[in-house]
Amino acid sequence: MTVLQNVHVEVSGLLFDMDGVLMSSLGSVERSWRKFAELRGVDPALAVQIAHGKRALDTVRHLLPHADAEAELRVIEQIEVEDTDGISLLPGVLDLLRSLPADAWTIVTSATTRLAESRLAYVGITPPARFITSEMVAHGKPHPEPYLRGAELLGLAPQDCLVIEDAPAGVASGKAAGCSVLAVLTTHAPETLTAADWRISTLADLRLEAVRTTAQGRRLGFSLTTMP
Repeated sequence: MTVLQNVHVEVSGLLFDMDGVLMSSLGSVERSWRKFAELRGVDPALAVQIAHGKRALDTVRHLLPHADAEAELRVIEQIEVEDTDGISLLPGVLDLLRSLPADAWTIVTSATTRLAESRLAYVGITPPARFITSEMVAHGKPHPEPYLRGAELLGLAPQDCLVIEDAPAGVASGKAAGCSVLAVLTTHAPETLTAADWRISTLADLRLEAVRTTAQGRRLGFSLTTMP
């Protein structure tokens, strides 16, 4: 039997991945990549395997190295935007977001801006005024650039940020950026996310307990129920 532990974590800002962290979209993602792969005559299983947590542009380049990647990106983007079946909020998301100071969090997603805005609107999340999407980085996850850009957007050092991720590529990105990383076990097996600092079931296991001001700036104190 797994023994859960109660842990206190203090940071200055939160960097949320989107799919698999804020919302459940796994069915849509997998259906979309299977459809795209079948249209282009490549292995659907391979497409699904490599797409999780990564930019669609990088997945397209892997699957179709000689194609016009930007044109193919528009194809998969349209497929994903149209497939909303089963997309839903994950437990604890709205309560957590409502508890946070508005300038203390942002989203760092591998989705395109159009797809991210579409999915966030569909589940009723109002995003921050500025957040990081795939077009804003030269290198997608697992490269550290996405989360370095996210920390910069909040005006914080990476070590003062908590990354919340569901995929190994995103965990690797956050760690490489120098952030603490919390993994949610919504899409991947626990043993694939051991590089994270902590692992929880969903965001319902993460609670804001205190906000305090120090000489170094604002600090947010969280309690979480984590597996060892």
